[in-house]
Amino acid sequence: MTTIRVLLADDQALLRSAFRVLVDSEPDMEVVGEASDGAEAVRLAKEQRADIVLMDIRMPGTDGLAATRMISADPSLAQVRVVILTTFEVDDYVVQSLRAGASGFLGKGSEPDELLSAIRVAAGGEALLSPAATKGLIARFLAQGGSADDGHDPARSERLRTLTVREREVLVQVAGGHSNDEIAERLEVSPLTVKTHVNRAMAKLGARDRAQLVVIAYESGLVRPRVE
Repeated sequence: MTTIRVLLADDQALLRSAFRVLVDSEPDMEVVGEASDGAEAVRLAKEQRADIVLMDIRMPGTDGLAATRMISADPSLAQVRVVILTTFEVDDYVVQSLRAGASGFLGKGSEPDELLSAIRVAAGGEALLSPAATKGLIARFLAQGGSADDGHDPARSERLRTLTVREREVLVQVAGGHSNDEIAERLEVSPLTVKTHVNRAMAKLGARDRAQLVVIAYESGLVRPRVE
């Protein structure tokens, strides 16, 4: 069994202790380090060869957003997946973190099983945590016009033209928060075929994972946000 190496980044020692107890209780996970700010998180992610960083957004000094950008931009940390922990359901910083390369987000009020499942999902490469929730967050944020151009890469919109018709169809489904199995059923193809299209779309669009695919789909205008 491959052990998932988890790094905890939060300025509250009590929360880090609670997360450590929870993570270390699982046979397939271990906490390899704790950081109280973003700069320390980046350093430890590299030193401890972390697979997952549970990253708090608001920390003194280098915050979680800056740390996420640093991890995403470092080729030596390409295997690291950042999961943002937030106390807010809708938080501008969360969206910016997804743009910066985070794999998803989870509320600090989530159940223990949800957190453990999130770690496994991110470590397994699916990377997008709570797809429908993430999609809804981005949709509401963009619909409100909040900093829609911050960190936006215009080249991504142009790169949409490199996608095949089927890859575009799959991307729309990914942005809708659907899993590979659900997309396969909707498009009447195999899950393996869907996975292949997703991987090709990620490569063509320069996305690290499904979370960034969702952001690109909305920012490029391929999918329009709807406010309930």
